[in-house]
Amino acid sequence: MKVLLIGSGGREHALAWKLAQSPLMTEFYAAPGNPGIAEHATLVAVNVDDHDAVVAFCREKAINFVVVGPEAPLVVGIADRLRAAGFAVFGPSAAAAQLEGSKGFTKDICARYNIPTGAYQRFNNAPKAKAYIREQGVPIVVKADGLAAGKGVTVAMTLDEALAAVDDCFEGAFGEAGAEVVVEAYLDGEEASFFCLCDGKSALPLATAQDHKRVGEGDTGPNTGGMGAYSPAPVMTAEMIERTMKEIIEPTIRGMAESGHAFSGVFFAGLMITAKGPELIEYNVRFGDPECQVLMMRLKSDLLPLLLACAHGTLDQVEAEWTNDPALTVVMASKGYPGSYEKNTPILALPAAGEGEKVFHAGTSLKDGALVATGGRVLNVTATGRTVGEAKDRAYALIEGVKWENGFCRRDIGWRAVEREKA
Repeated sequence: MKVLLIGSGGREHALAWKLAQSPLMTEFYAAPGNPGIAEHATLVAVNVDDHDAVVAFCREKAINFVVVGPEAPLVVGIADRLRAAGFAVFGPSAAAAQLEGSKGFTKDICARYNIPTGAYQRFNNAPKAKAYIREQGVPIVVKADGLAAGKGVTVAMTLDEALAAVDDCFEGAFGEAGAEVVVEAYLDGEEASFFCLCDGKSALPLATAQDHKRVGEGDTGPNTGGMGAYSPAPVMTAEMIERTMKEIIEPTIRGMAESGHAFSGVFFAGLMITAKGPELIEYNVRFGDPECQVLMMRLKSDLLPLLLACAHGTLDQVEAEWTNDPALTVVMASKGYPGSYEKNTPILALPAAGEGEKVFHAGTSLKDGALVATGGRVLNVTATGRTVGEAKDRAYALIEGVKWENGFCRRDIGWRAVEREKA
């Protein structure tokens, strides 16, 4: 098979690493990719925002299958354009990708199909949003409706923080993403990430993970795109997985199909496990980042047939097998992230990864032949172990071999699970 992977982050490096292991793979390309992905695929300088150029490349190379990594190309319809040109694609249509592209759209689906989630209201102006917040009280959650690279969500513990978040949205801090605001109830509990492949009618549950969104240790400071993750998430028991499928995933699949937007790709449900059970915080329509990195480390099955089954509507004919060993990844980010940070800082050395270890590239590039950090989240240092504690120790030992002066990381990734193991 000739495969094209679209994307350039840590999630895409993890997908590339796993896809490249498939015996079905004959030629593998990535656009635009990164220096880590270059170990597994041929990088191509195709502008992924130019859908005609992507289609032309696929025709030129007789590509059999396109895997779309990030959400932004999906929301603007790259999967539709490729399908219309006759290519098999992993990833939803633009209409179905609204589950991530519009938080209001998702909330409305939840309301229509009785999917458990926090109570909410949608607003297109600041005074009404602020009046609603004052009426509801804090804590409360303020979200920019559109895509904001993981930064458009404020979990406000004070009234001032909530009102400031509304102003940020309507004053353009998140561009067009903040033209509408969703204000929703604060859900109290433990967060978990649940992943599920879908071909429009069938669903295949994947493994669970837990992300660490806040920048500081002890889950303090502003939200980020994710500072680390581990899999499996102990809070996601067999009963909780069954309830999530029945109460959240299956009604969503039904609802999307009934709406004329059958969903094909991966559901990434951000959940809060509350006293009432699983409640949906948000949907994403691609693999999580950094959750994808730990999922790929634990997946024993060949990834390529699983993704192909989503595209071909044959998901009920495949299974996914997982290793029991937990995996944990620590994000190394540029100092200053999630605020402003210096770009093109030199990464002088990376450690040699042993069995069950991998350093995924998330925001790197080569400048005059030297590796530099170009993003906010730059490296995903990942390891497996017999316990979460062992995986954590191995990942942090690996970090000692990273020679990058401008990098920082949280030192407590996996703390909840480690505490559970000690109890």
